[in-house]
Amino acid sequence: MQLLKQLFTTDVGLFSAVGIGFMLCMLGFFVWLFTRNDAPKAGDKQP
Repeated sequence: MQLLKQLFTTDVGLFSAVGIGFMLCMLGFFVWLFTRNDAPKAGDKQP
C-alpha cells in the first residue's frame, strides 16, 4: 500500500504513472494497428 501511495503522491511517482499509462496506450494502439485487416475484399476491383 505504501508503494501505491508513493506512486500517486510524489513527483517521480506521478511521472512514472504517466509513463506507464502512455506505454500501455501505445501498446493498445500498436496491437490494433497490426491486427486490423487492410486487405481489399475479394469482390472489389482495383482502379
